[in-house]
Amino acid sequence: MSAASTFDRLAIGAHADLIRIHADNNVRTAARRRSDCTAFAALNLNALRIFAKVAEVNSFSEGARLLGLPVSTVSRQIADLETQLGVRLLERSTRRLRITDIGAEVLEEARVAVDIRESILGLVSSRSSSVSGVLRISVPLRIAKSLIMPLVGAFQSSYPDVRVQMTISDRAADLSMSDFDLLLKIGPMKDSSQISRRILTFRDCLLASPVYLDSHGAPETPSELPGHRLVALWSGEPKTEWSFTNNNYPHGIALAIQPCLTVNDPASLAEALLAGMGLGNLPSMAVGDLVQTGELIEVMPQWRFSTLDVSIVHASSRHVRRPVQEFIRLAAKLAPTLFPLCPRIDGEAHNRNGGAAPDAAAVP
Repeated sequence: MSAASTFDRLAIGAHADLIRIHADNNVRTAARRRSDCTAFAALNLNALRIFAKVAEVNSFSEGARLLGLPVSTVSRQIADLETQLGVRLLERSTRRLRITDIGAEVLEEARVAVDIRESILGLVSSRSSSVSGVLRISVPLRIAKSLIMPLVGAFQSSYPDVRVQMTISDRAADLSMSDFDLLLKIGPMKDSSQISRRILTFRDCLLASPVYLDSHGAPETPSELPGHRLVALWSGEPKTEWSFTNNNYPHGIALAIQPCLTVNDPASLAEALLAGMGLGNLPSMAVGDLVQTGELIEVMPQWRFSTLDVSIVHASSRHVRRPVQEFIRLAAKLAPTLFPLCPRIDGEAHNRNGGAAPDAAAVP
């Protein structure tokens, strides 16, 4: 064998070895990538969302309150996430909570991951011909029985394949960091980043039983109310304030009161009024036929409580899922017909800047 052929044979063998080494490296790299992808796919996006909220408010207890979860669940989810990632995201002590450097980086990526997931789910759902899935709603107790239950019943009659999970609570939920698709809110919107659609405007009625009025008399002006026993719906605020208007005071009169009884359930308040426990404010939606039958009497009819808006709120106008779209449309159409005596509204949607927006902005 010539020197040249020997050299060629050695060169070919060396090249083959290099190819094998390169192939082995590619296999190992691919394996690592598959492992990384598997680990990422296994990440609990709900845990990422919980971590993001705790990091934002710098408190386990406050984060749990905003998410509507037990503190133990929040702590366990974050601990499991740290174990899965193999890093410490939050430094805990008895006095304070501090996000680590790697935790700050994970926080930014967690926000992106959650946004992408929601966009993909919304996009796929919006293209589906059938309306199905789960619709998660948070509702204040004040309107749960009288307004929302009839709406949910009508919605499921039209869309029986949609399962509704309704949480009734006066605690303000964080829509962007929770599993809720929709929030029902009473009163003005405080978060301009959310999309809202007003579905109903109502006002409370000042009522009392004939027994109470026979014993204590009926007030004629708001200034006389402090001399009466008052029962009130709890508004979630530390102080209770009633605001009234009439033809001579179009801008209203605000009166701070000290109720002898405060409850967050209209049905319980109605029972207290029927029992003659005092004068109280009952939402017009919850009055029913109690006035028509004479069981309760409207007091100071020339003075009216200020109106309140009921709005449906969702986080984004992009890729809204079909169940969310259809519930908003049905609620906006049906709510005024359930309570025709409530003040009329235009039902417009409001964008994140607070101005009017076409319906398509709120419900694509």
